[in-house]
Amino acid sequence: MSTTHKLLTPSQLSAWRESLRLTGKRLVVTNGCFDLLHVGHVHYLEEARSLGDALLIGVNADASVRQLKGPERPLNTEQDRARVLAALDCVDGVLVFPEVRADRFLAESQPDIYVKGGDYTLETINPDERRAVEGGGGKIAFIKFVEGKSTTGLISKIQRL
Repeated sequence: MSTTHKLLTPSQLSAWRESLRLTGKRLVVTNGCFDLLHVGHVHYLEEARSLGDALLIGVNADASVRQLKGPERPLNTEQDRARVLAALDCVDGVLVFPEVRADRFLAESQPDIYVKGGDYTLETINPDERRAVEGGGGKIAFIKFVEGKSTTGLISKIQRL
């Protein structure tokens, strides 16, 4: 069964979000590069989804991943990363966004809950992202990482082989 229906375009986002509101569903949103999916990501996304009724993931476009992670990244294209995420049962929607920061994506998706990793706090989260969420009435939640599980760690391990 194809999961491509979970892949959203910016022009579809508003209507998709409104349909959730009309049915009383709470939207959880998170974002990131998700370059090499690993068990830490899966745990994080399942925990995020448990906080609401639908989970939307904003995926950084290839150009923004290069800005964030360096010229050797991403390892997988934005389309591939989005498609792999869409295949997860806990994921209801995936949208690729071009910016490095997620404030515009957050303002447009209007999350009820915005999830960040446990390495962030309310004080260290990007202030524009925080304003976009809280300005729309959303809350911010933090989920602890699975110790020792990271894309950077996986890449290092592969390079040592």
